[in-house]
Amino acid sequence: MNLFILTGAGISAESGLGTFRDTGGLWARFDPMKLATPEGFARDPEAVHAFYNTRRRAMAQARPNEAHRALARLEAALGDRLHLCTQNIDDLHERAGSRRVVHMHGELLRHRCTGCGAVERGADDLDLDTPCPACGRTGTMRPDVVWFGEMPMHMEAIEDALLAADLFVAIGTSGSVYPAAGFVAQAREAGIRTLEINLEPADNARLFDAGRYGPASETVPAWVEDVLRERG
Repeated sequence: MNLFILTGAGISAESGLGTFRDTGGLWARFDPMKLATPEGFARDPEAVHAFYNTRRRAMAQARPNEAHRALARLEAALGDRLHLCTQNIDDLHERAGSRRVVHMHGELLRHRCTGCGAVERGADDLDLDTPCPACGRTGTMRPDVVWFGEMPMHMEAIEDALLAADLFVAIGTSGSVYPAAGFVAQAREAGIRTLEINLEPADNARLFDAGRYGPASETVPAWVEDVLRERG
C-alpha cells in the first residue's frame, strides 16, 4: 500500500508551535499581509525578519511529539511507499526521525537571496546586514518559505506522488489553504481512499471518506499502530 500523508500546523501544536487560523492563532495576532508577502517584505524587511527570527527561536525550543515520532516509525516500516508532505516550515518531522519529508511551503532553516537566488541552510537570525554567502550582497536575504501570493514548492513531484497513492491522509490541517486543501478532491477524483486525522473536522472534512478526531499525539500513534498491525 502506498500512503500519501499531508501534515499541517495541527501536528506541531502540541509541541508548542502556534497554528495560523484557529482562534488565537498567528494570523489572529499578526497581519499576514505585512509579514508573509513579498510586498510586506519590500515595505518593512526589518519587521519581517524580526517575526521569522522569533519563530525560528521558538522552533529551536520545541520538541517533536508522539505524532511526529509515530510517522517516523511508519516511514521506517514502509520506506518509499510513504510520501510525507508537510505544509509546516518547522523541522520537527526530521528531528523525530523522518527522512523523506517534502516541505511544500519551505523551511525556516533555509535562507534565500533575492538577488542571486542562492539558498543556504542556517539557524542564525537574519537581518539587513546578513550577507549572501554566494554573491556577498547585504539586504537581500529572506527566509526560504512560501509567502501569500507565491507558488508552493515541489508541486509536480507532490502531484505525482498523490496520484500514485492508495490512501491519502491529512493530519492537522485546516482544510482552507490551497492548493493543499484541494488534495482530497484530487484523490477522490482518482478513486483514492481518504482519511482525515484532526483535532476537529476541518473546513473540507465532508470530502473525506473517514475521520479520526482528537489530539494528534493520541490519534496519529493509534492510527499508525493500526496500519502496522494490518500490514503484519
